[in-house]
Amino acid sequence: MNKKTNTLLFVLGATVFNILITLISLAVLMFLYFKLLFPILPENVSVWGLPILLVGSLGLSFVVYRLILKQIIKRIDMEKYFDPIFGSRRAKTKPLE
Repeated sequence: MNKKTNTLLFVLGATVFNILITLISLAVLMFLYFKLLFPILPENVSVWGLPILLVGSLGLSFVVYRLILKQIIKRIDMEKYFDPIFGSRRAKTKPLE
């Protein structure tokens, strides 16, 4: 496989992984909310639980995703296996004429 294919597969895999982390964190937070907080909160306050859980699961998935991605970047030489998406990190210099 070439670098462009590796980059495409990495981005697709990372996207699917991020969605899975979001769904898992939402499920865990909803389980904890309905098991622990929902029975003791008043009805007018418990209505705000779902929007707060959605934002919380997005934030939690972002943190987990970033931590795992940092570990992957430490272990893999990204420039060796992946093509830059938005251009090269190194500035291309023009030869002097």
